Amino acid sequence: MSMEWNKIFGAVLLAGLIAMLTGFAAKVLVHSKPLEKSVYAIAAPEGSGAPAGKAAEPTGPAPIAPLLAAADPAAGQKVAKACAACHSFDKGGAAKVGPNLYGIIGGPKGHMQGFAYSDALVKTGGTWTYDELNKFLYNPKDYAPGTKMTFAGLKKDDERAAVIAYLRSLADSPQPLPQ
Repeated sequence: MSMEWNKIFGAVLLAGLIAMLTGFAAKVLVHSKPLEKSVYAIAAPEGSGAPAGKAAEPTGPAPIAPLLAAADPAAGQKVAKACAACHSFDKGGAAKVGPNLYGIIGGPKGHMQGFAYSDALVKTGGTWTYDELNKFLYNPKDYAPGTKMTFAGLKKDDERAAVIAYLRSLADSPQPLPQ
């Protein structure tokens, strides 16, 4: 009788192993591709905006000028501690995973000599103005699709403004605040 139970247990174990190996083989052999657009589009009348009773979600960062007027650089320094894992902030500091951020405001995008910036960020061109930093810190991946920066962004307006105020203080001669 005990030999029958061993056979049953062995058959169940073998079936489980076959199922597991089949799953692994399927993952290796089948390469799924994400769709470019949804297969099933939901038509909504124009101008309908948000559903009744709900406000529309903001599509980008709030304008930075009024936020900077009340921003606290000391609070920004605390928020920027999360950035210190990848960036340094001291004058002449070495790059880490990301570039040194001293004197970034008013500087070119790609301000640190010798740092390998992503092509996506370099292609945006120009200088780091308050508005450009606001957009970038809100959502780096939307600002420069393909950027090496893996940070998800600062969605809270007051935190983003505080970090920008802190970055403003990291300069020999800080840029004038926007009007």
